[in-house]
Amino acid sequence: MALSIVGNMRSPYRTPPPPPTPPTRPKRPYPSSPYRALVRDSSLVWLASGIVGLSFGAVAVTGGLPLWVPVVMSLVVYAGSAQFSAVGVLLAGGGPLAAAATGLLLNTRTAAFSLAVAEIIGTGRAARLLGAHLVTDETVAFALAQPDPVRRRRAFWISGLGLFAVWNAGVLIGALAGSALGDTARWGLDAAFPAVLVALVLPALRADATVRRCALLGAALALAVTPAVPAGVPVLIALAGLLLHRRRRHGNGEAAA
Repeated sequence: MALSIVGNMRSPYRTPPPPPTPPTRPKRPYPSSPYRALVRDSSLVWLASGIVGLSFGAVAVTGGLPLWVPVVMSLVVYAGSAQFSAVGVLLAGGGPLAAAATGLLLNTRTAAFSLAVAEIIGTGRAARLLGAHLVTDETVAFALAQPDPVRRRRAFWISGLGLFAVWNAGVLIGALAGSALGDTARWGLDAAFPAVLVALVLPALRADATVRRCALLGAALALAVTPAVPAGVPVLIALAGLLLHRRRRHGNGEAAA
């Protein structure tokens, strides 16, 4: 009896039970910044561009061109394949006109790219002028792959400005390093330009049989006229192989009609 009375007594100093714990909601991760995600996705392209820029600057200078030529060309022209081709013509003994013509012909494809991103760049005159200079294969492809117009515009400017900065920094560093290397033949860098050009065209050659036939025709024409024309001209004559591609497309269009 006494034990039950004592057991039922409540001490005023007894600790009250804790209140019930409210149900916890799972924490939602904060969405990452869209700019950070775009920078992350662009970084690998920037890295690859910087490495190619290093080789361009080094080989151009070790081939005999002044240091300022690849640096200014990268700032003003800013077109990797056109720069490689133009400098390759110059190093082979071709004149400035042949080098410029080769670069311009290779860069005509950017006209179609510009039409594809015209609405993305912006409407201001300064934005269009700067944006047109930043148009490259990689930047256009990256921008058009985004799901909405706002993200496409951000992707274009982030990728374009970053690629421009990394490319020119790589060219400058490569040119400075090339001036310290000395003789090109000793390091085997005289073969770098042909190797890079082959690497640039290999994906297109593998993907399309018609492009392979055009390339073979252009190469045959270039080899045939090489003994008789100045350096740089065979590259221009090789472009006649594109006529085969045009005839092929025209024939396919008529067949479809």
